Amino acid sequence: MTPGHTISIVPTVAHVEVRLGGRLLATTDRAMKLDETGLPTRYYLPPDDVQMDLLRPTTFHTNCPFKGEASYWSLDIDGEIHDGIVWSYETPTVQAAEVRGMLSFYPDRTEVRVDGQPLRG
Repeated sequence: MTPGHTISIVPTVAHVEVRLGGRLLATTDRAMKLDETGLPTRYYLPPDDVQMDLLRPTTFHTNCPFKGEASYWSLDIDGEIHDGIVWSYETPTVQAAEVRGMLSFYPDRTEVRVDGQPLRG
């Protein structure tokens, strides 16, 4: 890691819900909270707590030197596609191993609530 750059990943007992257009996409009490230097807090949810039937994998990938390669999914809600709205690290770096295979939603493109409060993106 770059000097001064930190990643902190901890399990949280917070209740996390994700909605889009009023439709519940995910709900969990088993999220991992990720804090990273210079970025807003992100919550990673287990796939079992996400409506995976609504997700469509994309061919888009990004690479973070601190977390690894991210894969993206689009949401298909009643034929309306919301492109690249969810991401996951399938093979993360050692520093991000705790979020392997978990999913995170963009809070500026979905409504992410943590213990009833909106998460700001």
